[in-house]
This record gives sequence, structure tokens and C-alpha cells, in this order.
Amino acid sequence: MSNFTAKDVQKLRQATDAGMMDAKRALEANDGDMERAAQWLREKGLAKVAKLSDRENSQGTVAVASTATAAALVELKSETDFSAKADDFVELVSKLAQLVLEKGEAAIAEGQADIETLKIAKRENIELGKVARVDASEGSIIDTYLHRQDGRGVIGVIIEASGVDQETLHELALHCAFAKPRYLTRDEVPVEAIEKERNNLLEITKAEGKPEAAWPKIVDGRVNAWLAGQVLLEQGVNGDKETVAQRIGSGRISRFAMAVIGS
Repeated sequence: MSNFTAKDVQKLRQATDAGMMDAKRALEANDGDMERAAQWLREKGLAKVAKLSDRENSQGTVAVASTATAAALVELKSETDFSAKADDFVELVSKLAQLVLEKGEAAIAEGQADIETLKIAKRENIELGKVARVDASEGSIIDTYLHRQDGRGVIGVIIEASGVDQETLHELALHCAFAKPRYLTRDEVPVEAIEKERNNLLEITKAEGKPEAAWPKIVDGRVNAWLAGQVLLEQGVNGDKETVAQRIGSGRISRFAMAVIGS
């Protein structure tokens, strides 16, 4: 004898986005227990999409949440922009950013079940990307910027500084979205990354037919130019000659966090 009704099947379908027959089978397999049936469907769905984990997921959505003294940023990756700009996807990323803002980065684990449910529904390799929270230290201020495209966030920035006014800091948050720095200072750039770039630039210089005696100087100049493009404080503000370091004068940028879809 059945332990569930057609209304139960409909309720389970609405809660899980499962098909009618799948919802019915889940209830049959779990004696009509709604919670166990939902978990059964979730586990079956995860098993089906597990093979998606190797597929490229360069699309996604970024969300930023903030108060006067703290900010959080969450990136959720997907395979297609179609999924990433859907209402349920955008709403989940916003929910996750608010969760991190309220409880800290570790709280993102509380949203894993929702991510897995979305993965099943979309049948895509959906996973977390960048997750960050910044709390303004004493004497510092923070600013955020979220660049939107087609209804979703595609670049998110959090920046903290002291001795800098809010207007200038917001300008620098926008600059980060424009210039996409990877490091705050040159000291943060890994030695391995510099050496790799140096070797690449040396090969380019050789191929250009430059005199061998001039190679070291040419390569040093090119490495310095590459570093200036990677380091926030050395970048020209919005592409101008004035660097970020010059713009803030005696002020200090403590840190910044960024997420860029497709990077």
C-alpha cells in the first residue's frame, strides 16, 4: 500500500526540481518519507553529475555583500553564461556572499548542499571559486565594486586602506576592476613567476635579433614593465601615468580581494 499521495509527489518535485517519475520512485524507495526521498534524489543526482567535474567552468557569477566595516565576496563557477545569469544562480551567489559576510569564510560550507542541488538542476560543473571576507582594521576603511554584465556580477572587488578618503578608495576599487592587478606589492610576486616571465621575455628578445650584449638590459626593462602591470601600487590609475602609489600619497592600501569571471 502506498505511503504517499499525488500531492506528496508534487511537493517533492517542487522542492527538488525532479521529474514526476523520479519523485515517485524516490518516495517508493523511502516509504513515503519526504526528507529521505529528497536526500535519495540528491544522492542519485550527484552520482550522475560527478563525471562533470573535469569539464571546463570558466563562466559564473560574482556577488559582493558589505556593511560599513566588513565586506564579503563569493564567486560561483559554471560552464555556461546561460546558467550563470539565471535568477536561481544569481540568487544563490548573493545568498552565499551574505552568509560569508555574517558568519565568515568558513560558513561557506553551509551553502554546499545548495550548490550541489544547483549542479544537479543545471547538469553543469558548478563549484565555488574565490571566497573572501575583509574586516576593516582600526583606522581603516573599505570599499567594494561589482561590475555587472547581463544581470550578473562578473568582476568583484574589495579594497581596504588607511589615510585615504572614501571617494579615492572607490576610484581605486573601480581601477582594480579595470586593470585586474594580481598582487598588492612587488614583494608578493612569486620568484618562480618572475623567472618564468624572464625566460619567456629572453626568448622573445633573442627572436627579435637584438645584439646579445644588450639582452640583459632589454629583458630587465621588460620584466619591470611586466611587474608594474601585475602589482596594484605600480599600476597607472585607469591607465594614466600617475600610479596608484602616487595617488594615495602617504596613505596605505592594506589589502584587496578580487574575483574575475573567466580569469
